[in-house]
Amino acid sequence: MDRCSFCGREKRDTNLLIAGISGHICDSCIEQAHSILQEELKKNSEFDVNQIKLSIPEEIKNFLDQYVIGQDYAKKYIAVAVYNHYKRLVHFKSQDKNDVEIEKSNIVLVGETGTGKTLLARTIAKMLHVPFTIVDATVLTEAGYVGEDIESILTRLLQVADYNVEAAEKGIVFIDEIDKIARKSDNPSITRDVSGEGVQQGLLKLLEGSVVNVPPQGGRKHPDQKMIPVNTKNILFICGGAFDGIEKKIGQRLNTKTVGYTAVKESEKVDRSNLLQYISPPDLKAFGLIPEIVGRLPVLAYLNPLDEKTLRDILTEPKNAIIKQYELLFEMDGIKLSFDSKVLDYIVERSIEFKLGARGLRSICEAIMIDAMFEMPSQEAKEIHIDLEYAKEKFEKTDIKRLRAA
Repeated sequence: MDRCSFCGREKRDTNLLIAGISGHICDSCIEQAHSILQEELKKNSEFDVNQIKLSIPEEIKNFLDQYVIGQDYAKKYIAVAVYNHYKRLVHFKSQDKNDVEIEKSNIVLVGETGTGKTLLARTIAKMLHVPFTIVDATVLTEAGYVGEDIESILTRLLQVADYNVEAAEKGIVFIDEIDKIARKSDNPSITRDVSGEGVQQGLLKLLEGSVVNVPPQGGRKHPDQKMIPVNTKNILFICGGAFDGIEKKIGQRLNTKTVGYTAVKESEKVDRSNLLQYISPPDLKAFGLIPEIVGRLPVLAYLNPLDEKTLRDILTEPKNAIIKQYELLFEMDGIKLSFDSKVLDYIVERSIEFKLGARGLRSICEAIMIDAMFEMPSQEAKEIHIDLEYAKEKFEKTDIKRLRAA
């Protein structure tokens, strides 16, 4: 009579008995072994929600300063939000029934392209002790349409947490390009907006906090697929977007008072070179975010446009500075690379001219360095110095119109 090699039960007493090379195992022992395996995996997980190391806001900002130049206003908001998130997790473990419940403060970051929104998110992910993931809102659509479901955001978080649901439920999600899901007009849509307003409606339950059934491997749901329930109540959401053209909405709001001495006096105080600093929730609503979404993103921070000095520092100061990256690339081939200071000023001037932000610095550097990177590995020279004349010559050969339109 066949029997389980682990518990000794006979085949007739089991629902399923699986035969091996020299033994058998029943369905009950398989389930028990699976439970033991899951517990062991949790113990070995990178994220231990019971041993959270609190990093104070100043420490978080100092870490960001090593990689991101400027944007002190946005850094402080993110540092405080992350610190408060850690405190909520500690408070959540120890709170009694009569304690005050601390609600999360989701953040939305607004800034021009190339000002460092995504870089801030990637940098802070390096120091966090909770699961952190960055997702792109541009691929999201309503359920049933081509694209990714809203729940795929939580699938990414689960994957980062090694499918430790307890850890994932206390993680942080950065949703990039949130402005790309804005509805096409300020009025509610009467037709399907499957990648705009429809996605915003789907995000509501995630942002505020609810139990969401998540497909473990992502992709489309089907009736036979096993779902993982994830509670988003303690997941912090940080959203970022360029909101291109929102300055017009801000300008219209600031110019509402157009009659009288007070209106003239107030308009003189407005810094029209940087209208983003006056951004407020009504501007996000006017841009195309539904009021329910705006209400669930209570913390609104902006990133300043990059000036000449900031761009110059970005080239050389951070740990992952662009110039340091090129120096390392050449060093791998045994070549010492150096730049004239006037070349760096030239790169900054061109980046400001093309209005590409920090991303423009790399585009211009690539245009200048492409010939050197192609030729130097095959030559015997062990040193190369880039001067202003060489930089101008190489840059002028590139398709400047293409760079302007990028």
